[in-house]
Amino acid sequence: MAAMASEKPVVQDEGDGNKGFDRSGIAGESKGLFRVLDTARKVAKSDSSVLITGESGTGKELIARAIHRNSGRRDGPMVIINCGAIPGELLESELFGHEKGAFTGAHRSRIGRFEIADKGTMFLDEIGDMSPDLQVKLLRAIQERKFERVGGTQTIAVDIRVISATNKDLVEAIQKGGFREDLYYRLNVIPLHILPLRERREDIFPLTRYFQDNMVVRRDDYQIKQFSDQAKQALMHYEWPGNIRELENMVERLSVLVEEVDIQVHDLPECITSVSSHHTIPSVSSIFNNGIGFNEAVDLYQRSLISHALNESGWVKARAAEMLKINRTTLVEKLKKMHIKPEMETPIF
Repeated sequence: MAAMASEKPVVQDEGDGNKGFDRSGIAGESKGLFRVLDTARKVAKSDSSVLITGESGTGKELIARAIHRNSGRRDGPMVIINCGAIPGELLESELFGHEKGAFTGAHRSRIGRFEIADKGTMFLDEIGDMSPDLQVKLLRAIQERKFERVGGTQTIAVDIRVISATNKDLVEAIQKGGFREDLYYRLNVIPLHILPLRERREDIFPLTRYFQDNMVVRRDDYQIKQFSDQAKQALMHYEWPGNIRELENMVERLSVLVEEVDIQVHDLPECITSVSSHHTIPSVSSIFNNGIGFNEAVDLYQRSLISHALNESGWVKARAAEMLKINRTTLVEKLKKMHIKPEMETPIF
């Protein structure tokens, strides 16, 4: 499941146009997130099909849950099925059910997820992994809200709303013959794209606090930890390929391994602190998506250049200044102004 945050406290938006929209379990304050929530708020009022796209770990399922929770179908079931986790030969039976004797091992009749979701919402996760043959049957079921169980002849009608999600490029899949174009347009009535965490970095620390707040609820002995300035910079510069799921796992790891209240750079996973990373500053798209100003972007870039030079030179300021082609006194002034300090040495055990 793509986790944006575990669903516990209710977090309401104030002043972002989504007041009154129940966004339980979805933490963050970026403009990119607010745009997603605004679309979710609008679409929750309808029964239109929604296709949620985004990288793995961005929180697609939580957005789908929020749409259902804020819809007129909230009292009905929300049925979730991961199309990529079930073998293709079994997925049809999972979706539509089967009759006794329909295939080897079908010793009794079984209703499918579509029937269970009647009067509610059907969430088809990883829809891009569905086989082309089954896509044909799914298209008919969504268009007509009718289907037959595997091995059955009786037509079953259901009243459902369909939300689907994928981390794949379905347009490219259509061009390669792996996904039906007619099904794509049936699913993609309302497109909703979730930005990766690297393009909405101001959500990083609200999320870390949210995950820690959840730990306080679960663990009586847990104390909220603070990140040092250098640790914060490292988190902001990291690309987060695993997105919010990766961030949540990191916070849980630190909660176990770091006994002090303050988290230092050396406490972070090596993949985050490694100076060999090719991506040390927010991408251009991240800057525009999050409304970062020109001066702030320039400051982030300067910090990245200076930190890289210092790390490469072993924090010998004269060598770092030579790499940067500036005077040593200029570098020292910038270090003071930007409060850039050397990382603490990793303790030896």
